[in-house]
Amino acid sequence: MPTYLRSLLAAAAAVGVASIASIAPAQTGDVSLMDQTVADLVRRSSEAHAALMRGDVDAYQDLITLSQDFTFYSPFGGPPTRGIDMTEETWNGMRRFFRNGTLRQELVQAYASDDLVVLAIIEYNNGEVGGLPAQDWPLRVTLVYRRENGEWRLAHRHADPLVNGVTLEEAAALAR
Repeated sequence: MPTYLRSLLAAAAAVGVASIASIAPAQTGDVSLMDQTVADLVRRSSEAHAALMRGDVDAYQDLITLSQDFTFYSPFGGPPTRGIDMTEETWNGMRRFFRNGTLRQELVQAYASDDLVVLAIIEYNNGEVGGLPAQDWPLRVTLVYRRENGEWRLAHRHADPLVNGVTLEEAAALAR
């Protein structure tokens, strides 16, 4: 097994990642350093989003830095949220929106280059969201990290609740 996969598997096991389909190592640069980078971003993503599900925005912000041009596609749809929208009022709203949550993260695929890492994951969340009683909230998530001035920043998050799939008719109804 290649060193980069051993490193990633060890890091994934440490945070309880359920599976790893494959990872494309950087085409240039030190593969073992890229392995460590990807493994660190997988770990940080898991810890940060678990904190967010608990409503612990401070822990989330300690682990994840957003890029200035950050975009977010909410699992509830609607227009994209942009980095400029992430005001203190927005973060405070998130503190109240998420409560008593847990998260288990499954890495489906990771892509890495010198300055970009893309993680395709499934988040198995459970918690109180928006004042609703606790329930499961599985999400398909794509995270795009970009290296800026030596720091990995989250440039994009796309989440949708279609882990279990919908029929063509259900998708058509949503599209209408």
